[in-house]
Amino acid sequence: MKEINIAILGFGTVGRGVYELLEKNASLIYQKTGFYPRIKKILVKDLSKKRNKNLPNNLLTTHIEEILEDDDIPIVCELIGGINPAKEFVLECLRKGKQVITANKAILAECGDEIWKEASKYRSYLGFEASVGGGIPIIKTIKEALIGNKIKSIVGIVNGTTNYILTKMLENQLSFKEALKEAQAKGYSEADPSLDIKGWDSAHKISILASLAFGIYIPFSKVYVEGIENIDLLDLKFAKDFGYMVKLLAFAQKEDRGKLEIRVHPTLIPENHVLASVRLNYNAFYITGDFVGDILLYGLGAGKEPTASAVISDIVSAMEYLSFKKEPFIKYPVVEENLEKFIKPIEEVEFKYYIRFSAVDKPGVLSKISGILGKYEISIASVVQIGRQKKKGSVPIVMLTHESKEKNLKKALKEIDQLEVVTALTKKIRILDL
Repeated sequence: MKEINIAILGFGTVGRGVYELLEKNASLIYQKTGFYPRIKKILVKDLSKKRNKNLPNNLLTTHIEEILEDDDIPIVCELIGGINPAKEFVLECLRKGKQVITANKAILAECGDEIWKEASKYRSYLGFEASVGGGIPIIKTIKEALIGNKIKSIVGIVNGTTNYILTKMLENQLSFKEALKEAQAKGYSEADPSLDIKGWDSAHKISILASLAFGIYIPFSKVYVEGIENIDLLDLKFAKDFGYMVKLLAFAQKEDRGKLEIRVHPTLIPENHVLASVRLNYNAFYITGDFVGDILLYGLGAGKEPTASAVISDIVSAMEYLSFKKEPFIKYPVVEENLEKFIKPIEEVEFKYYIRFSAVDKPGVLSKISGILGKYEISIASVVQIGRQKKKGSVPIVMLTHESKEKNLKKALKEIDQLEVVTALTKKIRILDL
């Protein structure tokens, strides 16, 4: 039996999941591969902390040097999360010639230029399947299964928390706050939900996927991001009346002229599209390649077991790399100095829009709004105006537009929101007819 030693950095939810999976299925992996993965060290912050698992005393350490200086540990799994000290640990392991596996989307999306550069320099295997999509094999699909394709686009529901919230809002007629509270109670969202609801988690993930798909490093800072914190139940109801569902979507696509669109925002999609049927805390990736056409990957995008499964797939790839000195399938993304020339600004992108105005209930309001939209060459496709009420007050006016540039709509809405008859900031959601 050929054993290969592994170190785990961090013993939180994912670290425990990896340990449990190897405890249960290491022999199965040996049967399938001929190699037996064995955990030799686990880096923790506090040795005295009580843990659910009865771990051997010699397995735990608080000193990273015990792992870095041990030549008998060729594979290291970074499962700490966050930027520091995770980034430095990954870089130090790569410089020591170790094969590194990480589930950490933040360090790749924000520091990928450093990490991919070091992995290339030291010809190390860098596995990060668990950084996006939990147990869904999206990374290997792009790196390996679709290597013969030019990726035209990736459209994904990549955050289970926001998808759960939007699902519950519509199906149970809940407010955003009520649905968020339920997500937190079920453990799908942290006490501070900002990373999820503001779209940052999704932006980290699409940064990684775009970098792989298009071969150049797209840092998190270059991703256009909007979250779901301003979505109302009223918007979900109106969208459904028009035949759409609202989802927080992440986009990475390449237009015909070669410009890249990398963005995250709430989007109306037709309710008969496959992505519209993705409910609760599930994720889905809708990928289009020039030869493969359209494919869909679907499953749980987070959690101890799915994420541990993804980590193990990278461990097996690292063992294969060590044993056969097989080169990684794809070169790591390159860093471009003038990245702006590759990315299309959101202001230049054309969308159809859902727009909801709040306006005083009196004659002439609709004509004023329509006049300003026409001034900026925004064509109206359909309108719903709630009937007049007995008491004076604000009423919603909902419009769907034909395609127009983002910058034109922004100018129009800024002018409309200054009208005396408009009583609240206008809501807009982009429409994608997939």
